[in-house]
Amino acid sequence: MATFSSFPHSLLLALLLTLVAQNSVSSSGPDLVAELIALQSRSDSGVIHLDDQSVSRFLSSPKSPRPYSLLIFFDALQLHDKSELHLKELRREFGLVSSSFITNNPDPSSSSRSKLFFCEIEFKESQPSFSLFGVNALPHVRLIGPNQTPNKSDQMDQSDYSRLAESMAEFVESKTSLVVGPIHRPPMFSKNQITFLVIAMLISAPFALKKIIAGETLLNDRKVWLIGAIFIYFFSVAGTMHNIIRKMPMFMTDRNDPSKLIFFYQGSGMQLGAEGFAVGFLYTIVGLLLAFITHVLVKVRNVNTQRVVMLVALFVSFWAVKKVVYLDNWKTGYGIHGYWPSSWN
Repeated sequence: MATFSSFPHSLLLALLLTLVAQNSVSSSGPDLVAELIALQSRSDSGVIHLDDQSVSRFLSSPKSPRPYSLLIFFDALQLHDKSELHLKELRREFGLVSSSFITNNPDPSSSSRSKLFFCEIEFKESQPSFSLFGVNALPHVRLIGPNQTPNKSDQMDQSDYSRLAESMAEFVESKTSLVVGPIHRPPMFSKNQITFLVIAMLISAPFALKKIIAGETLLNDRKVWLIGAIFIYFFSVAGTMHNIIRKMPMFMTDRNDPSKLIFFYQGSGMQLGAEGFAVGFLYTIVGLLLAFITHVLVKVRNVNTQRVVMLVALFVSFWAVKKVVYLDNWKTGYGIHGYWPSSWN
């Protein structure tokens, strides 16, 4: 999370905002909705770019209740190079939510389409608006309902950004009676790329088939299969598929101290990528030791060597499992207790 220095609150700034608000042409609710729809149609994703004057026109000047709600993404172009903030990715996901909402509600005259508009405000050109909303850290998404003021609107929680567009859609649906609908993501490959890949596969198919029949491919190498099996095992126990589906970040910034990174999130509601890799690494160590004992160590003829290696493997495995149990207890609060058989008491 990036924090900003305090914004100017001089008397001149206050007078300027007052003049802007007073000079704004008072319009009725339908006129403002029609203007927002027109601005929305000019954007590829449907996200309306707001500045100080348009914030005053669509939020400050109209009397409540306004006939629409605004979901605003606060951006800062000078912070796009900070990869830990993921501002560019979050802005792209915000655009996906906007375009998906428009796709799922194609009729501009429908009640749902005209009740919610997606907007963005850039810090460098609209610092007074950042101050008006009380925004001092990014990323920041705010929903302003028909009866809400900028400083008393609903803010999206920092922990909800991990699921990107889906979490933004859930945030809107939880705060309003509107349904965003499914998120429509662009395909991974374009039609031209798919056509090129199909042609390349058809051309190379005879040569690949000849190599396979002759046994001269990597598929005939036992080491490749061994490495592949270990990778699949790690992929499974590390929860990598969960991270891919949920689009979980590897880490997140500390809300209390933006200079610190959080790799392990305490709570059962979310799992960071670093957590999965750490647990997967420990599980993989135990799995490899078990495979080594059952397939390699049994072929060693020296009994003393077998015993020493067995003791080391048991010690390392016990340590790894203990770390996993400790992490699970720290994260979820659930403990694992061992009990002696009643006959041993």
